[in-house]
Amino acid sequence: MIRSELIQKIADENPHLTQRHVERIVNTVFEEIIEALAKGDRVELRGFGAFSVKSRDARLGRNPRTGEAVKVEDKKVPFFKTGKLLRDRLNGKV
Repeated sequence: MIRSELIQKIADENPHLTQRHVERIVNTVFEEIIEALAKGDRVELRGFGAFSVKSRDARLGRNPRTGEAVKVEDKKVPFFKTGKLLRDRLNGKV
C-alpha cells in the first residue's frame, strides 16, 4: 500500500472527512514521526511498533565491482521494531 492508497482508504471509511482533510492528517502524522526521529527521539505506536534511530559506526567496506576497500562514514539509520499485536497477526495468532 502506498500513501495515496492509504489516504483513499481512510477517506472512503470516513465519509464525513474530505479527501483534502485526510491527506493533511496523514501527512501530519508522517511529518511528526520524521521530525521526532530527526531529533533522535523514539516513536511508539502501541500494538503496531516502535520507530527509533540507530547509529552505525564507520567501517571499511568493499566495492563489489572492483574489490577495492572503501571507507564508509558513520551514519544514523531508521529502525523499526514490530509490536506484539502486529507480530501475532502476521503469524496468524489473532
